[in-house]
Amino acid sequence: MSEYLHAAQAPEGAYQGALRINVTSSLGQIPIEGATVSISPSGEPENVLQELSTDISGLTSTIELPAPDLEYSLEPESTVQPYTDYDITVTAPGYEPVVITGTELLPEVTAIQPVRMNPLEITEEDAKLVDIPAHTLWGTYPAKIPEAEVKPLPESGEIVLSRVVIPEYVVVHNGVPTDKSAPNYWVRYTDYIKNVASSEIYATWPEATIYANILAIMSFTLNRVYTEFYRNQGYNFTITSSTAYDQKWIYGRNTYENIDRLVDSIFVNYLSRPGVRQPIFTSYCDGQRVTCKGLSQWGSKYLGDQGYSAIEILRYYYGSSIYINTAVSVSGVPSSWPGYDLTIGSSGEKVRQLQQQLNRIAQNYPAIPTLVADGIYGPRTAESVRIFQGIFDLSPTGITDFPTWYAISRIYVAVSRIAEP
Repeated sequence: MSEYLHAAQAPEGAYQGALRINVTSSLGQIPIEGATVSISPSGEPENVLQELSTDISGLTSTIELPAPDLEYSLEPESTVQPYTDYDITVTAPGYEPVVITGTELLPEVTAIQPVRMNPLEITEEDAKLVDIPAHTLWGTYPAKIPEAEVKPLPESGEIVLSRVVIPEYVVVHNGVPTDKSAPNYWVRYTDYIKNVASSEIYATWPEATIYANILAIMSFTLNRVYTEFYRNQGYNFTITSSTAYDQKWIYGRNTYENIDRLVDSIFVNYLSRPGVRQPIFTSYCDGQRVTCKGLSQWGSKYLGDQGYSAIEILRYYYGSSIYINTAVSVSGVPSSWPGYDLTIGSSGEKVRQLQQQLNRIAQNYPAIPTLVADGIYGPRTAESVRIFQGIFDLSPTGITDFPTWYAISRIYVAVSRIAEP
């Protein structure tokens, strides 16, 4: 008999985790209203715990479900799985059903499960299946193959970037580099970082620890982007989902609200060293089962417990010369953030542009009030922003701050396209 226990086998505790499901069409950023969402314990489809319906924005209400004791996700020696697995079945008229197995619910944080549904006219399948495997800190995955933190750049070749730019998309190869049968997925950069962070660390950890790990994940990713690491080897992707070569990305997995909000706030950042142009290739590992020359995930958790800041944690592992840098531009957005918050009383062309973008988004998300694009940030504009923030998991302040500006830009671009790649 295994010494490890599934969370469902653990003694009943008082902890709950929160869950919200976001349902959209695979043909674009189109919310699906009236979808039926059934939630059951993993492997028990007949035992439906909750049945929900999506609203006009494609969202279910946020519900609470049993989760393991918090302590299990705070100590690496735990013999009880620190999250509860749930299965989710989604049906909607005119769409192929979706079955997701293994949504991971941690205690005291909110899990966000995205669901993308294929219209029946574009598929002949009976159901779309999404299987979420074990978290990297719980399951068994290959250890990272060591690499230098700064990559040699050829004097001539396929390198096209002369500066660090945040890409709109990364192309993720869902397997090892040489596996030609593995599919490639186009994933928005911020969605990719949220997915990896939710796969690599626990959302219950201290905020400074999560912040430090997200920065390491982003710098790792941007090193691959900047150096065109795989494309210069003849591959047609940006990065892989293999832990041996890169970092864990899991198709269709849930993320967590606190991780999502932090990524939205810092997604233009990466780690640098003086005199080095490329983002630092920031190796990391769990620090318990696998050790490496780089950040220890569990070690960073303990430093966060002791009150270390994110940059102090990073310098503990990467040295005192490491610093947080900011990319010069963001791809795929109509206009960069003005450099200051837009709020009631603001006016000008940036406000007008914001209003125009919100009006286009409101065509897909009619819960958002439409506006007169007059360039004046009044109470109605603030309310429109507040509702947008509530739909897309941002703090509902009604103020267009840095993360809100870029979230509106990303959704505006998505709804303006017929379909995503």
